[in-house]
Amino acid sequence: MKVLLDTCVWGGARGSLTEAGHDVEWTGDWQRDPGDEQILAHALANSRVVITQDKDFAELAIVHGKPHSGIIRICGIRAEEQGPVAVSVLKKFEDELAKGAIVTVTTDRIRIRVSSERRD
Repeated sequence: MKVLLDTCVWGGARGSLTEAGHDVEWTGDWQRDPGDEQILAHALANSRVVITQDKDFAELAIVHGKPHSGIIRICGIRAEEQGPVAVSVLKKFEDELAKGAIVTVTTDRIRIRVSSERRD
């Protein structure tokens, strides 16, 4: 699966995702931060699931109706665990994410907001 790691996600998470066979882009490698709306638009244009700690991406999608290719928000997950957690969520919710789901992961639960159709 193609993913876009937001800058707030530990860059080392890329290793776990790449080892699991995912195509990973990290915004921390970009020259500048273009802002959440542009990051979400870039991910959509490139069919990438956004992985972030930032609640603003879900707000853009839900409240403002911005189209996306799926969002995973990891909350309160230690840096070293972010990659393995993301790999697990991508595997478990691959079909839902492909349809534009928003998955929120904390240390003790996973919430999923399923979209009825892909938003692109």
